[in-house]
Amino acid sequence: MKDSVAEEHLYLAFSHQCRDSIFPLHTSISLFLLSYCDCKLFKVFLVPTGEDVGDQCVTKNLAGDLEVHLISRCQLPVVVQSCSLPAVVVKDDKFCRAGLSVVLRHIIQKTFEADPSKKDLLELLGFKKTCLKACAEVSQWTRLCEISIPLAVERFLTASPEHCQAIPPDILLLERKLGEPVRVHNDDKIRRQKLQQQKAGAKAAVPVLGKEATEESKTGEVHEHPSSSLELSVAFSKLLAPEAPDVVNREAPHIRRAKTSDLPLLDHVFAEGLYFTVADLVLLPCIHQFLVSSKKQGKNLVNLPLISSWYRRVQEVPGVKKAAGKCNMELLQLPELMSAPEEQLQDSSSVPDELEEDNDDSHFIGGPRPTMTKLMENGIEAKFSPHPCPSWTLDWTSLPSAVSPGEGKMSRDRALRKQQQLNNLVAAVKKLAKPGDVIVDFCSGGGHVGIVLAYMMPSCQVVLIENKELSLIRAKDRSDELGLNNIWFIQANLDYFNGTFNIGVALHACGVATDMVIEHCLRARAAFVISPCCYGFIQNTVKFKYPRSHQFKEILSYKGSSVWDLWIWIGHGLQKNITTLSKLYLWSQRVVLQRTICLWASLLRV
Repeated sequence: MKDSVAEEHLYLAFSHQCRDSIFPLHTSISLFLLSYCDCKLFKVFLVPTGEDVGDQCVTKNLAGDLEVHLISRCQLPVVVQSCSLPAVVVKDDKFCRAGLSVVLRHIIQKTFEADPSKKDLLELLGFKKTCLKACAEVSQWTRLCEISIPLAVERFLTASPEHCQAIPPDILLLERKLGEPVRVHNDDKIRRQKLQQQKAGAKAAVPVLGKEATEESKTGEVHEHPSSSLELSVAFSKLLAPEAPDVVNREAPHIRRAKTSDLPLLDHVFAEGLYFTVADLVLLPCIHQFLVSSKKQGKNLVNLPLISSWYRRVQEVPGVKKAAGKCNMELLQLPELMSAPEEQLQDSSSVPDELEEDNDDSHFIGGPRPTMTKLMENGIEAKFSPHPCPSWTLDWTSLPSAVSPGEGKMSRDRALRKQQQLNNLVAAVKKLAKPGDVIVDFCSGGGHVGIVLAYMMPSCQVVLIENKELSLIRAKDRSDELGLNNIWFIQANLDYFNGTFNIGVALHACGVATDMVIEHCLRARAAFVISPCCYGFIQNTVKFKYPRSHQFKEILSYKGSSVWDLWIWIGHGLQKNITTLSKLYLWSQRVVLQRTICLWASLLRV
């Protein structure tokens, strides 16, 4: 236990209060998690989005004994003013965490660190602590929980009755996802238990609940409640007794010999699968508000049986009702809402195409060479040019060791290559930068670029943005060692940074991240110096469809083939050879690009 723990400030947006929720819903979600975790480690501030908000109407009736303060946006720490809320920052520090998922995960982690006996809270982060860790820009599931569902519910609540659709498409998408088979780590074992239970029929006892469940089965009591299913038994046994060893009967020989393809699939218990996670805590305040409003309007919800079951099931989780009570959430008893006749069931599969995942199963038979030949026949080919400034070299021996990328936990050979890359990138930035400029190092990782820039250009403000906490902490440690005062650290996804800046930088932003950085810079009308990588890992996302170039689409439109597959061939081909071209970089001033061979694939993105 540390002698002194730095006070952390949690900033939440506030637009209005309606019934038992604070809006935007990201704020209600954050307050609900604080109540569930019984966390009082943060000083909580509400940041009104409008004017003339009285203290009494906000700071009372929020989350039980949670103390909440009001603060205007102009009073926020400068680093927080550059971010979308919610955001957390250590008092008087320059390390900010922004975005719903990042903030919620941080609250859980800090609560556990303060009280290691609360091991059940760590389980909220899921297998390998990856629940909602993937950024919303590329993960459809994170985007659905973090952005789409809250926004859909807010629109539903504010729409006039005549324009209020029966069920928002994003709610329908959640209903569909709750009906998909569950994939969990080591599910083979559970699926074999399920097969054995199915073979044995109703006489078989659930093998994973332990002594209590075994004694129940001996009395002949077989519950008709859904919790008698194997999946629910597994889920709730983990919630009620996480440290108790499971009592598992050895499967019969014919069960052990069953092929994996013959095993029954697992059904959803909670949002992400079998286990209760932070995703359930994110969705509950949103779905609760949707159900309350639907009930008030007399809407029929029989086409949402899975969401209704999930809503009832979440209420059974220890601590949920208590947290809801603190937040003045009057949870509904849903059976009264499920009495509509069966013929009124709607087709819940009518989800708009833009909400569906890209499932292009077409395959291109061929390889990079014929594709590259066709491109050259149509006037698209690589152009070699000499390095614009071959003298760009930093004197690394004269710089403090903490400036060198070797301090960022990498091998000597890799550190040498990184130095060669930084020679070029730093020189390009220095040609563009002016005193007072704000330089943003997107996808900064361990700060190899940002720390060198901050040290070499003390008159500029450097901002490091990275969604991996450990990488950013290593960067801050190096910065502290150097005593840098012109550097900020923001753990967030790109979309949560909305500050103004003059130059954007990205060294090896993987796959689609490069396009996201370019778009961010163009939107901010900022210069940018970017070196892409990982062409072979680029995939279609909600924000980007590839190839982005109309010229490539026209030339590579083979009949019966997918442009996407042709383009992936190029990406994989370049990925194999790009390491030999690590000294060559794309650099631009405003929107005028100077390309080199290593970035030829950028034509796909124009």
